[in-house]
Amino acid sequence: MTFDTVVGQGSITNTLKNAIRNNTLAQAFLFCGPRGVGKTTCARIMAKTINCLHPTENLEACNECESCRAFNNNASFNIYELDAASNNSVEDIRSLVDQVRIPPQIGQYKVYIIDEVHMLSAAAFNAFLKTLEEPPAYAKFILATTEKHKIIPTILSRCQIFDFKRITVDDIAKHLAFVAQSEGVSAEPEALNIIAQKADGALRDALSIFDQMVSFSGKSITYKDVIDNLNVLDYDYYFQIVDHILHGNTSDILLILNDIISKGFEPQHFINGLGNHLRSLMVCKDPITVQLLEVSEQLRQRYLAQSQACPMPFLIRALEINNKCDIDYRAANNKRLHLEIALLKMCALCSQALNMPTAQAQPVQMPQNRPAQTANPTVPSGVSTGSTSATTKVPEPPVTTKAPEPAVSSKVHEPAVPEDPRRVEGPTTAQQPQQSQPNNSTVQQSTIRQQTAPVSTGSTSAQQPVVRPRGTTSSISINKAMQQAGQKAEEKEETWDTPFTQEQLTAAWADFVNRYKNVSPNFAAALGKYTPKLMGSAEIHFSVDNLLFEHDTEGMSALKHHLKNSLHNNQYQLKPEVMERPAEIDAYTDKDKFEKMVEERPYLRTLQTELKLEGDL
Repeated sequence: MTFDTVVGQGSITNTLKNAIRNNTLAQAFLFCGPRGVGKTTCARIMAKTINCLHPTENLEACNECESCRAFNNNASFNIYELDAASNNSVEDIRSLVDQVRIPPQIGQYKVYIIDEVHMLSAAAFNAFLKTLEEPPAYAKFILATTEKHKIIPTILSRCQIFDFKRITVDDIAKHLAFVAQSEGVSAEPEALNIIAQKADGALRDALSIFDQMVSFSGKSITYKDVIDNLNVLDYDYYFQIVDHILHGNTSDILLILNDIISKGFEPQHFINGLGNHLRSLMVCKDPITVQLLEVSEQLRQRYLAQSQACPMPFLIRALEINNKCDIDYRAANNKRLHLEIALLKMCALCSQALNMPTAQAQPVQMPQNRPAQTANPTVPSGVSTGSTSATTKVPEPPVTTKAPEPAVSSKVHEPAVPEDPRRVEGPTTAQQPQQSQPNNSTVQQSTIRQQTAPVSTGSTSAQQPVVRPRGTTSSISINKAMQQAGQKAEEKEETWDTPFTQEQLTAAWADFVNRYKNVSPNFAAALGKYTPKLMGSAEIHFSVDNLLFEHDTEGMSALKHHLKNSLHNNQYQLKPEVMERPAEIDAYTDKDKFEKMVEERPYLRTLQTELKLEGDL
C-alpha cells in the first residue's frame, strides 16, 4: 500500500519519493527486473501517491482522500492497467491512445500501467511510439517487463529506466517474520530461511510458499515441516557427510547417501546442495567473507565450527571434484556410482590434505637401492649419496697410473689443488716417475673431496646417518659429482655400434609410430605410411610424401632417441626419400573413360571387337 512496505528496493523507492517531492516526474518509466521483486507493486503505489490529495510528510498516500479511497476500492478512473501479454495488438494500443486524450476527473495525473510490455508486437510498439514521444502533461506511463532486451531502442530512449534487483534471503526472511507476527503465526527462523532460499529472490513466491505452509501446519511452522513439505534436503545430511569425509569413514558416507536416495531425493539435487555447503565452508574460512553466508545465526555458528576443521586446499579441491561430478552427471550411465566415486575421491583428498604438513616436515630422501659407484672415479669415498636414513661408505678406488684421457682433461675446469695426503701412501718405485705429472682424475677427486664432508677413517662398515639440509656445500658437490658421472655414462653410450637387422628396424620403427601418434598424429602418420629399409650396415632409408616432417625438431629428436635405445646403435644415418607419385590422367571424354575401364576389365575390349562397336568409342 505504501513505499515503506516495498521489500529490498530502497534505492528505487527513495528515488521516486524525491522525484515526487521535487515535482520532477518523468513522462514514462520502465521498471525491469526478475519476477516477484515488486515492479507492478511500485507502479501502483506511485500512481496512488501522485494522485493523493493530502500526501503525508513522508510522501506516502493518506488513504483518506477521495482519490485514495477510489484506488483502494479498485474504482479509480485515473489508473488504467493493461496486460500486454494478452492485449498486444495494434487495436489495443489504439484504444489506449484514445483514452489518453481524456484528462483526469479527480487528481492531477492519469497513469497507464502496461505490464509485460515486451510482449507487444512490432506494429503495436510503432503505434504506441508517437503517444509516448509527445504525451499530454497529465499522462504518465509506467512500463513493467522481465525482459528489457526485447524492447525496441526507440521506446527505451524515451523512458526513465529502473532496474529492480533480486531480493536477498535476509530481507525475505525478515519480511516473512513480520507477516507471521502480524497474522499470529509462530515460525522458526530456520524454517523462514528455508522458505526464503526456496523463493530464489522473489518475494511473491516466498509469500505463496508461506501461505502453503500455514495451510499444511497451521499456526506453527517448524523447520521439519518445511523440509518435509517442500522436499528440501536437511542441512544435517551435509554436515554429517563432511564430518565423515574428514575422518575417512567411507562406509558411513555410502550409508548416508543410500538413505538420501531412498527418501526420493534426486542425486543431482544432492550434488548441488553439497557444492553449496562446501562453498559456505570456504566462505567461513575468512571473517571478511562470512557476510556472504545467507543462513540463520544458529546455522552460521555450525558452519563456522565445521570450517575450522577443513583445510583450505581440501575445500578448493573438493569443490573442483563436486563441480566435475555435476557436469558429467547426465552423461554417466551409472549415476549413483558416479556420485559415490566423487565422494570417495574427496575422502582420499582429505587424508592427503591433513597429512601434508607432516610429509613436508620430513627430509627428502633419495632411493635406497642405488648401487655403489665403485667404478666411478668422480664419487669420493665415504660421501653420502643423498639418503638421510642410512649412509654407506663407498670403497675408495685405488690410484691408477693410467695416463689421463684427452676428453676427460678437457672437461676439468677447476684449478689444481694439492693432493690429499691420505691419497699418497707410498707408491712403488716404478710408479714414481708417472706420479710426477698431475693426474686429472686425481685432481678432480681431490677438488670434490675438499668440498664434501670428511671421509670416514674407521672401518668399512655402515656409518651412522648424517642428515644435511638441502642446499649446503656438500649437497651441491654430490650433485655435481653425480652429474659428471652421468655425462661420462652418456659418452660411453654414444659409442654404441650394435649391428641390427631389417626385422629389428621395422619393429622399432612401428613401436615409435604407435607411441608417438598421441603426441603428434601428423608426424607419426608421415613415418608410418612407408616401411623403412636398411641399406648396408647403418643406413636407414625411408620414404615420405614430402620433407615437411623435418621441421618437427621435437619429433626427429624423439625418433633418434628411440632408435638409439631400441637398436643399441647411435651410428646409424637416416636417409629420407621423397616418394614420387605417378601423375594420374583424369578421364574427361567418353573415350578416355572407356580406356580406363578397359584397364580394369580387359574383357570389355573383346566385347567391343566382337560386337564391332565403334562410334564415339
